[in-house]
Formats: sequence, C-alpha cells, structure tokens
Amino acid sequence: MPTAPAATDGPNLGPAPAAVFAFDVGGTDLKAALIDASGTIKGLRRSRTPLDKSRPAEAVLDRVEDLAGQLSRDFPGMRPEAAGLVVPGLVDPRTGTGILSANLGWRDYPFAAVAERRLGLPVAFGHDVGSAGYAEAQLGAARGLSDVVVMILGTGIAGTVLTDGRVVTAGGYAGELGHALVPAPNGQASCILESVASAGAIARRYTQLSGNTVHGARAVLELSRAQDGIARQVWADAVNALAFSVAQFVSILGTEAIVIGGGLSEAGEELLAPLRLRVDDLLSFQRRPLIVTSQLGQNGGLIGAALKARTLLAPLGLST
Repeated sequence: MPTAPAATDGPNLGPAPAAVFAFDVGGTDLKAALIDASGTIKGLRRSRTPLDKSRPAEAVLDRVEDLAGQLSRDFPGMRPEAAGLVVPGLVDPRTGTGILSANLGWRDYPFAAVAERRLGLPVAFGHDVGSAGYAEAQLGAARGLSDVVVMILGTGIAGTVLTDGRVVTAGGYAGELGHALVPAPNGQASCILESVASAGAIARRYTQLSGNTVHGARAVLELSRAQDGIARQVWADAVNALAFSVAQFVSILGTEAIVIGGGLSEAGEELLAPLRLRVDDLLSFQRRPLIVTSQLGQNGGLIGAALKARTLLAPLGLST
C-alpha cells in the first residue's frame, strides 16, 4: 500500500506555468508526487512496484493511474497540465518506448502513448537513472557543471552521462556503466564493473572469499573498519574498479565531476576519499574531477521526471 502523502518532500524546483505529475518507477519502489506551479513537491507517495508477468507494463500504469487519481483528490485546487514518467531498463525517450526491462518484464512497450490516454495529459517519458542524473545537474550536486557522470551504486550499477550539459541517451543504450569492462581483481582477466563494485557484488565477493555470509555492503564496510583482511581487500577492489571507470570517463569525455548516488554512497568519505586518491594515481595530465555524493538522494528520479514534464508546458501555450 502507498505511504501516507506528505505535504512537501524535497527541494523546490522553482516556478513554472502550471502544476505537473511526476512518477518514478523503480525495480522495487514506485514514487509519485504532484509538483505545483511554485515548484513545491506535494503528496509524495512511495509504494511497491507492481509485478505481473502476464501484463507487466499495464500493471505499472494501473498503479500510476490510481496514484494520479489519489493526488488529484488530495489537492483538488491544482490542475496538472502534464506528467513525467520514468522507468528502468532500456528506454527510448524519443518514441516513448520501454525497450526492455529484464527485471520487470516488458519489451517494446509504448509507455508514453498509453500513459497519455490513461491520464488525459501529455507525458514526458524517460529513464529513471538518466532522469536522476539530469536532476542532479540542474538542482543537485552537479549544478552549474556541463560534463558530469552520475553513478548510481546499488544492487547493480547504472548511470547518467552529461556532455556539454546534455544527457547522452544513444537511443536508450547509454548509461549502462555497470557493464563496462574493468580489470579483474585477480589481474588476469577483465570483468564488468558491477561484478566488483556494486553493493551486491561487495557482499557476494566477501561471502565467497571468506566463507562467511554477510547481508549487504554495509556489513563488509564494518568488517573492514575492524581490520578484517578479506573485507579490506574486497572494499579496495571495489574502489579500484570504480577508479578505473572514472579515469576512463575523464580521459574520453573530459568529465569534470562524478556524482555518486545509490545505497553505496551512504559510505561517504570512506568510499570517496580512497576513490579520489586512486583516481589521482591513474591520471596524468588530465584535470582531476570533483567526486561528490548525490544531493537529491532517492528522490532524484522523481525530480527528474517533474523537470521532464515541465518541458511540455510551453508547447501548450502555458509559457509565462
């Protein structure tokens, strides 16, 4: 069941011509809110993302439609003029299509078109992590910067790449940072980044190497603080893999800032300080990137969805 609505939650987005709905569909949770014309987030609700193997996308839109109705009833004096909807997996924002979600089960689903029919509003559609990264660039840790990579480190790893202030989408295929190759910890082969540096991988690798089961990367960090040798090595391996990827971003894209989000970012300087040092070791003449944690946290995707919805207001003749 959805949580009780909050009056406000998150930063003010600034004024716009009208109110909008925002929906952030994640692999686990679905967030919804109404953003009024002053930029205040109202009625923020979180619920479990519905899972239905027979109709996965439709089940999500059932929930979205229901939440839109609840928000309209809770705030009868506001009339949203557009909606933003962001989802995980591969997406094509230009066509409004969810290309593939391996976890939730849809393939080539016309989200934007169906959501517009259900809500009776124009709908801006995009990727959840991509939208979170854009929001960080507009209102969060990367505000005022043009060349940024936002890395979301959770059970897996995904991200957003901004160059010259624009989000790189590549038809929905950009941002799969967790599947980029990095040197394997054993030094004899390569592996994908998320197999070493995601929160899930850190816990899994410690369990495999030590024979002791741990529940989450937080437990590995706590063992590392207690001078557990295997935990320290697993944490260092994760930092090294992340640093390799960061150095690649800087060398290829000229990235000026790295914003770390997701559950692993809660480690704070215990992650960022060694990451900065290792990146510095790997770079030569390149500028050193600013490496910071996300400011918008778990609401980044929702805020990004709202910002996308606002881009639809001017074409409706609602510009100030």
